[in-house]
Amino acid sequence: MRWHLTGDIDGFLAEAGDFLHSRPALHTSQLTRLEKLRTNPEDGTLFGRLEQDGKVHAICYLRPAQRLILTSVAPEPADALAAELAGRPLSGVTAEDDTATAFAEAWQRRTDAEPVLGVRVRLHRLGTLTPPDPMPEGRASTAPDHAEVVRWCGEFAAAVGQPPVADERSWAASNFAGKQFTFWETGGPVAMAGSTPLLAGMVRIDPVYTPARFRGRGYAGAVTVAASQAALADGATDVVIYTDPANVTSNALYRRLGYVPIAAFRGYDFR
Repeated sequence: MRWHLTGDIDGFLAEAGDFLHSRPALHTSQLTRLEKLRTNPEDGTLFGRLEQDGKVHAICYLRPAQRLILTSVAPEPADALAAELAGRPLSGVTAEDDTATAFAEAWQRRTDAEPVLGVRVRLHRLGTLTPPDPMPEGRASTAPDHAEVVRWCGEFAAAVGQPPVADERSWAASNFAGKQFTFWETGGPVAMAGSTPLLAGMVRIDPVYTPARFRGRGYAGAVTVAASQAALADGATDVVIYTDPANVTSNALYRRLGYVPIAAFRGYDFR
């Protein structure tokens, strides 16, 4: 096996597209981010594929000042990738748990950089959608005017510690741009769910947000069901969602709705 690195996203996708599409649920983040990079290239982004006998077994990409994003690999290819990247600035890595740890250890051996555990997330895939019974009062609606969507996403970003979304410029650079938004309304919006565009039959529900004053009434479950139903109606065969493993309430909610955990991811920062 050998890593091939390039700055050419079109050539990279031509070689790695079948691999990414082979497991769209597991590759949800890569599919959505690479599509954004394809339509809005970023100077300095590096793309890599692990290949043997003309078949791609893993991919990675590294955006300027961002963590390396890496699909699942064994420790040996992780070490080989660390050797290929040695000498480049690298702030961290995000991957499935075992892969992230293997790469972080390899990077420390080669650079003496200390890996510090950061974000942890769990990926769930929708099995059989099971709406709450009874459903809370209200109804699903399409997004209100764009300014209202920006305001809600700004509130969500502040609540989870993401960069602020205050205007059109910060909106365009955010992870919210390009998504569809569903709201749950009871005379006014009380909960929101975003969804990524359909790619390789996959849609990710992201984010789900209920302002504190409306929590505890079932609105998050209702709006998640509505967004999930819309994704299925659009032809999605894989509907996925990320959760914080430490949030017992949200993990239990999504499992009741029919979401099944399929993978756990972690991020390391290098110091």
